Amino acid sequence: MDTESCTKPAAPGPEAGTWTVLATVLGVLVGSASAFFLWSLDRVTEIRFAHPGFLYALPLAGVLMCFAYRRFGKTSGRGNNLILDHIHEPGGGVPRRMAPLVLGSTLLSHLCGGSVGREGTAVQMGGSLASALAHRLGLAPERLPTLLIAGMAAGFGAVFGTPLAGAVFALEVPTRGRIKFSAWLPAIVGSFVGDLTCRAWGVGHTAFPTITFPKTPALGNAVLLAKILLAALVFGAVAAGFTRLAHGTQKAYERWIPVWWLRPVVGGILVLGISAILGTKDYLGLSVSSPEIGAITLATALYDGGCTSWSWLWKLALTALTLGAGFKGGEVTPLFFIGATLGNALSIYLGAPVDILAALGFVSVFCAASHTPITGLLLGSELFGLQCAPLFLVTCLVASFCCGSAQLYSAQRLPKPSH
Repeated sequence: MDTESCTKPAAPGPEAGTWTVLATVLGVLVGSASAFFLWSLDRVTEIRFAHPGFLYALPLAGVLMCFAYRRFGKTSGRGNNLILDHIHEPGGGVPRRMAPLVLGSTLLSHLCGGSVGREGTAVQMGGSLASALAHRLGLAPERLPTLLIAGMAAGFGAVFGTPLAGAVFALEVPTRGRIKFSAWLPAIVGSFVGDLTCRAWGVGHTAFPTITFPKTPALGNAVLLAKILLAALVFGAVAAGFTRLAHGTQKAYERWIPVWWLRPVVGGILVLGISAILGTKDYLGLSVSSPEIGAITLATALYDGGCTSWSWLWKLALTALTLGAGFKGGEVTPLFFIGATLGNALSIYLGAPVDILAALGFVSVFCAASHTPITGLLLGSELFGLQCAPLFLVTCLVASFCCGSAQLYSAQRLPKPSH
C-alpha cells in the first residue's frame, strides 16, 4: 500500500502541542456527543422492542426526516461524503446543523425499525463539531482538513470503542491506497480522547469473544488458510454487491418515484413488507442485540447455528432499501452484520471454524467496501484479539482487491499518478 504525508506540500501549521490541545478538546466534545447518541440509541431501541407498533410509523418517520433535510439541511444530506470533500478541498466548512439533524434522524430511524447503522451519525457529528470549532477559533481554511480528520477519528473510535481503528480509518478513507500521515497526531489524540470520554460517561460497547487460530498440523493450517482466502474472495464480491445495490437503489427511487416524500413511504413499506414475509424482525434496526430468544444478532452470528444461510442477504437488501429511500444512520454496523452472517454461512460449506470466518467476515466486508484494509487489521485486533491479526490484514487486502471499483463513499478519491 502506498502512503503519503499529504497530497500537496504541507503548509506550516500549528506546533504539535497546539494540535494536541485542539484534538483533545475536539475529542472531549465528540466523545460526549457520541456517548449521548449511544445512550439515546439504546433507549429508542428498548422502546421499539417494548412497543413494536412503532414499526408501522416507519414510512412517516422517513417523510419527516427527508422534509427536515430538504427544509433545513442544505448540503448536510451528503453526510460522510461532504466531510471527505472538505478534506480534499477546504471550503466553507461542514454545516453545524449536520450534527443535530443526523442525530435526530438516526434515532428516529431506529425507533421505527429502519435497517441502518450508527457510525455515520458519530462521524458526521465529529465533522460538524470539528468545523464549528475551527470556525470558532478562526483557524485558517487550510487547517480544516486536519481537524476534520481528527473529528472523524474521534467519532469512529468513540462509537465502536476502537481508538486505533478510528484513527487509521480517518487517515485511510479519504484516498484509496493512501494514508494521510500529515494528520496522524490529531487523529490519534482525537480518537483516543473521544473513546476515553465516551467510556467516562459510563457508556459501554458490545464485547466480542477472542478469536484464536486452531492448533493443527502444518497441512491442516495450509488447508484452512486456503479456505480463508476463498472466503475473502466472497467477502469482496458481497461488499461490491452491497455498494452497487445501495447506490443503485437510491438512483432507482429517484428515477421511478419523482415525488420526494413518496420515496421514504415506499421504502418503509417495502422494508416492513419483506420483514413480514420473512416472519422475523431480526433484520430491522441495528441487529446487534435482541430480547427475543433465538433471535439472529451480530453476537449470535459468531457461533454455530447463530443465523441462517441467507441472513446476510436479507440484511443487505433491507439496508439498501432503507438507506436508498433517504433514511439516515450508517452502513458500517449493517456491513458488520452482513459480513459476520456471511462468514457463518460460508463456514458450513467450507468446513472451517465458524468463529474465525464470522469474525473475518465481520471486518472484511466493511473494510472492502470502504477500501480501508489497514483499518481492518486494527479493528479486528481490537475487537477479537491479536492472535488472528495477520488473517484480518490478508483477508481485508484480498477482499478490497476483489471489491474493485465499487466504493462505499463516492467522495473517496483515487490516488494521483506519480510522475
